[in-house]
Amino acid sequence: MTVTTAGSAAGTATDSVATPEAVPANPVLRVAPASPAAAAAYFGASLAFHADVSDVAAALSAGGDPGFVVLDSRSTASWDQGHVPGAVHLPTALIPEQAGQLLDRSVPVVTYCWGPGCNGGTRAALALAELGYQVKEMLGGFEYWAREGFEFETWQGRERRAADPLTSPVDTDDCGC
Repeated sequence: MTVTTAGSAAGTATDSVATPEAVPANPVLRVAPASPAAAAAYFGASLAFHADVSDVAAALSAGGDPGFVVLDSRSTASWDQGHVPGAVHLPTALIPEQAGQLLDRSVPVVTYCWGPGCNGGTRAALALAELGYQVKEMLGGFEYWAREGFEFETWQGRERRAADPLTSPVDTDDCGC
């Protein structure tokens, strides 16, 4: 590779310097991994901001107060199509005006939207955090709730689909992670 630098404004002088190309053969390591301390800080923070669908389901099914409320931030049509049983329905656009009437600021909130291709749960979590709520986002959203085989409610009643073997272990509730 050759780097050329311009000299004067008139461009009368140039310097050429040959530099070797130092690209690792492995594309995963083109950017070096973070230090262990930086990785621990990042992943620890990630767990403070996110909850897994399976962990939310386990906490809700354990009986008693799970210590958090689940919030579905989608439209009414989406809510009617299916939602987590017991979730509070509050579309993101309505959070600033209605959160105070529906949620207790002392209870953490776990938000969700459609799925991993949608950032509606993130926007809802941001809106709630800006209002002073403790909040986490449920990774995978409603899509992974249904794909992992957890019961959900529709406008017609409760439903459950078979777990997708690409998202949930076959013949066990424990993925080992």
